[in-house]
Amino acid sequence: MSIKTNISLITLSLSLALSTSANAAPTSIAQLSPSESVAHKAQSESEKANALFESIFMENVMASPISQTHLGIKTDYDKWDEMSDAADDAALARDKKHLAQLQQIDTSKLDRQTLLSYQLLTQKLEQSIADDKWRYHNYPVNQMYGGHSQIASFLINQHQIGSVADAKAYISRLQGVPKRLSQLQTALEIRENKGIIAPKFVFPYVINDSKNIISGAPFNNSANSDDSALWSDFKRKVAKLEISDSDKDSLLREAKAALINDVKPAYDKLIAYMTKLETKADTRDGAWKFPQGDTFYNNALARTTTTDMTATEIHELGLAEVARIHSEMRAIMKKVNFEGSLNEFFKFMREDEQFYYANTTEGRQDYLNEATALIDTMSSRLDEVFKIKPKAPMIVKQVEAFREKSAGKAFYSNPSPDGSRPGTYYANLYDMKAMPKYQMEALAYHEGTPGHHMQIAIAQELEGIPKFRKFGGYTAYIEGWGLYSEYFPKEMGMYSDPYSDFGRLAMELWRACRLVVDTGIHAKKWTREESIEYYVSNTPNAKSDAVKMVERHIVMPSQATAYKVGMIKLLALRDKAQQALGDKFDIRDFHTIVLKNGPVPLDVLESEIDLWIEQSS
Repeated sequence: MSIKTNISLITLSLSLALSTSANAAPTSIAQLSPSESVAHKAQSESEKANALFESIFMENVMASPISQTHLGIKTDYDKWDEMSDAADDAALARDKKHLAQLQQIDTSKLDRQTLLSYQLLTQKLEQSIADDKWRYHNYPVNQMYGGHSQIASFLINQHQIGSVADAKAYISRLQGVPKRLSQLQTALEIRENKGIIAPKFVFPYVINDSKNIISGAPFNNSANSDDSALWSDFKRKVAKLEISDSDKDSLLREAKAALINDVKPAYDKLIAYMTKLETKADTRDGAWKFPQGDTFYNNALARTTTTDMTATEIHELGLAEVARIHSEMRAIMKKVNFEGSLNEFFKFMREDEQFYYANTTEGRQDYLNEATALIDTMSSRLDEVFKIKPKAPMIVKQVEAFREKSAGKAFYSNPSPDGSRPGTYYANLYDMKAMPKYQMEALAYHEGTPGHHMQIAIAQELEGIPKFRKFGGYTAYIEGWGLYSEYFPKEMGMYSDPYSDFGRLAMELWRACRLVVDTGIHAKKWTREESIEYYVSNTPNAKSDAVKMVERHIVMPSQATAYKVGMIKLLALRDKAQQALGDKFDIRDFHTIVLKNGPVPLDVLESEIDLWIEQSS
């Protein structure tokens, strides 16, 4: 996967964390093989088109060992993606070739679902080609994602070891780290020469995360050192293999040598470069500092929201939503008999010990247990609001220690297509003060069930839908559904505790503030400090939340605007259907229409809802 493709995928779906499993069964490989997808002779234009969709998808997958592992394919299980201008050029050439192939299809002869696929893929390719002009307008390493941290998270969460060959492939990937990090450094140097350097605050995060990866055994000789994250992972996976102890020892020796001789020197070199680059960084935070920054940001907003809303419109929408939610919060203040101002209530919610688990191992386990219980309760009631449900299971997991300081508050990792790995709701429990009890319910619904797990797992399991739709995404759709999924459980009688309902509103308020702050930073030249102060003054969240969120805005322009824009559209479409259908409206059918086509742009979703209304009237 090239820098261009890698950045766009992660920006598109940060809450997915790009950490699916790779413990693929042979049937999974067969299902996803390029030969099978075009094995039959297309007898109609729709069959011909769908065969082409699969061929295009698989050609891109087979150009990316990382994507293969995401999907349980082990063809290049020992390799990393190429990360270079040449790789970006090749990706652009593929897009142009694929678009030309699509244009040979006679759209007048396509069935409705195939026509939708054609339109979505055509739009995707056209946008990708148009957006190549912005290939350098990003930070290949930052506190949210990047090649430095992806190596460890990818190997730990995705590279499964079920055989000696898998273990050897893991070792080969360790041995490939020097080339991968060298290519990463080249990408950074290109941007450095163009004046595109991450703000100063980014560097301590990146350097610290890189140092964490090469801390502990076998990177130092201290007898008291804990195992490093990679060494611990490899040892744990190899221990489960049903092979002789001598064979296990041989694999461990090879991995240890790769860690010491390949991984550590490569990270040392990257750290030295990042330390030097840090001296050239400044405190300008917005995308406006990029070449043609305003045009770039407006384009990013269009891609993220799948609307034509301007930065000013999004900013004003955010301000209006903040005011509305503040009003609803004051009503809860009265319900719990709190005397004082809203900001005093925020302070109370932020600081009172009753709202937090202990900052201990036991406290963290209590959090995970309660989050699991909340999801189990919701799962037991899904039939009330859904006719369609995922087959894949879901678990709750703590964010790994090596990345918890820089990782987001919570995120979801999709299940592997072959069922070998469940969907995972990751909770970041590094700072328990940033994970209040009153937000647990809404957070579990958003990241788990009925949120991202329902939407993403169902999309992967859909039949008759091309893989580019199953495994693709639109941020406004995905995150709009996540935020909508925080809301409608209230209609089911959830959030019975007013403090939990306040937590739901607090999380919606957080997303409303994102509209204000993202556009503030990138279109109105707000500083990092001004942006942090806006969150602190208008939300009950910990200041550490505000700092992380503002820093996320800075390195991922537009991404955080998707949540509220998507949610508002979903609620508007639901209200539209209720008004039109009256007693015929069934929320289960509405949810089916939203989920049955996989992720789509918001205007396409509206067309689907309109058709459903017409057919149901």
